Formats: sequence, C-alpha cells, structure tokens
Amino acid sequence: MAGGMDLGTGGKGGKKPLDTAINLVPFIDLMAVTISFLIMTAVWTQIGRLQVSNSGGPSNPNIEEEQQKTVPLILLLTEKELRLTAGGSAFDPMPITRDAKGRIDLTKLTTKIKELKVQLPDQSAITLQTEDTVRYEDLVRVIDECIGSGLPNVSVSAAMG
Repeated sequence: MAGGMDLGTGGKGGKKPLDTAINLVPFIDLMAVTISFLIMTAVWTQIGRLQVSNSGGPSNPNIEEEQQKTVPLILLLTEKELRLTAGGSAFDPMPITRDAKGRIDLTKLTTKIKELKVQLPDQSAITLQTEDTVRYEDLVRVIDECIGSGLPNVSVSAAMG
C-alpha cells in the first residue's frame, strides 16, 4: 500500500518512497464482469426488438414492387377506436374494449384482417397511424396481431391531423 508503512529504504531527505506495486487483478476482474454483462444485455435488446419500418416508405426495392400489386392498408389507432382503411375505402370504426387485465381486445381487428386477406391474398403490408395518447403496450399488441394475421411488413407513423 502506498505510504502506509516505512520500509526503511528512506528517500531523499528522509521522506517515504512513493514507489509501490499496484495489484491490477481486481480491476481486471471487474472489467471482465462488466464486459460480459454488456455483451449479454446487447443480445437481449436484439431479441426484444420489433421489426417495423419507417413511414417514409420501404427501403427494399422488392417490397416496393410487391406493394404495387396490393392496395394501401392503413390502420388508425386512437385511444378509443381502430379505423381500418383499404385502398381509400374505410371500414366501420371498431371501438376499443378491454379485458379484465386492461389489455386491448383485438378480435374484431383479427376478423377484419382475415377477411381482407381472403380478398387480397398478396397483401403483406400495413401502415399503423397512432395518436400520441395511445399506450405503447396497445401499439405493440396491434403490431403483433397484424404480423400474426399475415401482414409481416408493418410500418408505424404518427396520425395525420
């Protein structure tokens, strides 16, 4: 330890020497554990990520060709209702109901998407427009429901107006 004990070696003018050996093993152990922890959490954030695209449009040209064969499908998600629009024709608004745990009930949306998939079997893209008041949990459930109903290309944008 630095300066804790006189080793009798002396120094200039009877001062204690400042040279000491520092044990770096605890520091190396701490860094190894920290790096391991950071690597593990990076993997978990990768697993928990949702695959959605930007509202600016598809970045993949194959998706762009695919979207030309289908109609634009837009789902407006507000705090009180869901509004589905396919190619400019709007369906009846679906009021949002919640189960006993407070989760949004999406059975009407699932039925409507399955009806659309029968009419438009090549449809694989949907754009979700959400208001600022929509809970994140509700948005994630709607994204999961769209992907599970056969619309894997989900993009999210803010609601217009």
